[in-house]
Amino acid sequence: MKLLFYRYGSICEPFLLRAWNELGAQVTELSDEIYQKNRKPSEVVESVSRTLLEGQYDLVFSVNFFPTVSDVCNIFHIPYAGWTVDSPVMELYSRSVTNDCNYLFLFDRCQYEEIAPLHPGHVFYLPLATDPAYMQSVIQNSRNRRFASDVSFVGSLYTEKCPYDRLTGLPDLIAGFLDGIMAAQLKIYGYYFIEELLTDDVIQAVKAHLPGYYSPLDAPHLTDRTIVSQLYIGNKISALERVALMRQLAPCLSDAGYSLDIYTGSDTSDIPKLHNRGFAKTLTEMPLIFARSTINLNMTSKPIRSGIPLRIWDILGCGGFVVTNYQPELPEYFIPGETLEIYESAEDLRDKCLYYLEHPKLAHEIAENGLAMVKEQHTWVHRLETLLSAVFRPHQA
Repeated sequence: MKLLFYRYGSICEPFLLRAWNELGAQVTELSDEIYQKNRKPSEVVESVSRTLLEGQYDLVFSVNFFPTVSDVCNIFHIPYAGWTVDSPVMELYSRSVTNDCNYLFLFDRCQYEEIAPLHPGHVFYLPLATDPAYMQSVIQNSRNRRFASDVSFVGSLYTEKCPYDRLTGLPDLIAGFLDGIMAAQLKIYGYYFIEELLTDDVIQAVKAHLPGYYSPLDAPHLTDRTIVSQLYIGNKISALERVALMRQLAPCLSDAGYSLDIYTGSDTSDIPKLHNRGFAKTLTEMPLIFARSTINLNMTSKPIRSGIPLRIWDILGCGGFVVTNYQPELPEYFIPGETLEIYESAEDLRDKCLYYLEHPKLAHEIAENGLAMVKEQHTWVHRLETLLSAVFRPHQA
């Protein structure tokens, strides 16, 4: 099979490239967008069209969804498979989502349930995965011990990239309402209710007081309710939650003789007892952190309303022990206390961290179970086989 892989620099693209090669695909990479961000649609049309004209391809693939790529594939009558790894992906609400060439794979079931009715038979639920073979090779071939941690978190606190913070001059009543519903959502895991609580007046006030409000062209399926609840408020709640948990957990662990390390570019200077160790390189350092931390934390971004984020799969693929917030899809794949651990409040997170730090052998046993499970059932190759079956089975009937 000849595959055109349209790349933009997602951290999972190298692993997907390995999986495509393992499946025997002849892969051509179109990587202009990695180095030239914010490319014009005309430039995308030109580069994708030229590449398709130069060779006969069976499939075009990308991480997430690119409407312009889809439009070109539709003209060429070539199947286009886009697999989301993020939420929200606002491009899914564009006109192009209904193109006949599309086969869209969404990792978050809530995301899937919203988008599937827009193009029945062309939208599929497909959870994310990991590459245990690669992860284990990095771990086994490295002698660097500096990434060992008691408890670690790899990722952003969202404080440096929170578009909600551009809001200025909101009426006090509306500002107080938003603060209240965000505070309530912070206490709930497993159900995102913000969109249901937003009134038309609140939405219009946010639009009026947020400079640079996201207003895409040609997105007939996208509502302001979705934009405000997922793109703006969801990211703000994620930032509030991550900072609050770090503020509570780091001093507690320190008092007990343990440390909390974070690998991030976010500013953490005002969070006591938290050790910021800077960015981690995805391919060479992240596996070592996950494998050599007694506990790896996952705090799922709120716009991922039900799904399992990539961080959980990769921790397990490294043989790491993960303590994560509850997500509705977790019980479909994992048993708490056997392949990972789940917390349901800040206090629960604190207690479980202290418990497993005092019982590292148990944490290691759970991590080994998780690694064995993902090796057997949840690699990128497993998922791509499912994807290919969905794309090509109708044409083989």
